[in-house]
Amino acid sequence: MAAKKKSAGSKYGKAAGASVKRAMTKRKAGTLKSGTGRHPKVKSREQAIAIGLSEARAAGAKVPRKKTSARKSSAK
Repeated sequence: MAAKKKSAGSKYGKAAGASVKRAMTKRKAGTLKSGTGRHPKVKSREQAIAIGLSEARAAGAKVPRKKTSARKSSAK
């Protein structure tokens, strides 16, 4: 059985958690919007979390990088 890798700490910082909590509170109150201007109100939990993490990233909080699809190398 392989040994587990030790984690260096938590993935998300406290500021990131606070930002997500704020976004979730605003969503519950019905005041969270998905952008500036005339955009619809956010209804889904997942979208509220994404908005909170995005704001935390912009503020410089400790948040992991966004997951991107791996590009396949084309055979020549």
